Amino acid sequence: MTSPLFAGHPFGTIVTEETLRNTFIPLTQWEDKYRQLILLGKQLPALSDDLKAQAKEIAGCENRVWLGYSLHENGTLHFFGDSEGRIVRGLLAVLLTAIEGKTTAELQAHSPMALFDELGLSAQLSASRSQGLNALVEAAQDAGWQH
Repeated sequence: MTSPLFAGHPFGTIVTEETLRNTFIPLTQWEDKYRQLILLGKQLPALSDDLKAQAKEIAGCENRVWLGYSLHENGTLHFFGDSEGRIVRGLLAVLLTAIEGKTTAELQAHSPMALFDELGLSAQLSASRSQGLNALVEAAQDAGWQH
């Protein structure tokens, strides 16, 4: 079995909320933001079948999407995920940036959706993508309470 700790990605460490603000906020056209989401999604490593099996497949999404996590001894959470859709992978990358390395209390106190709003992404999403994103955010916020 592959350890979730080895499900590495640059989001929340190399790619930070500040990085995303600098990338997305200057963009005024949705097409440009869309392109950036696709580029972000390409930086998200594909999960092995073993890690997909350890993650939870999130219901309510157009594309298949998985979100998993592990709890570190210091109380912070490491998240990992994957999706079959290019845009959903980009949205997942933004979500991972907002939630990686946080504690359960931090996730409850500050909704990751605030970053999507700040970047101007929330308003442009279709109803089904918004529903799927909300399901992902809820799964992330519920993660720490399951221990």
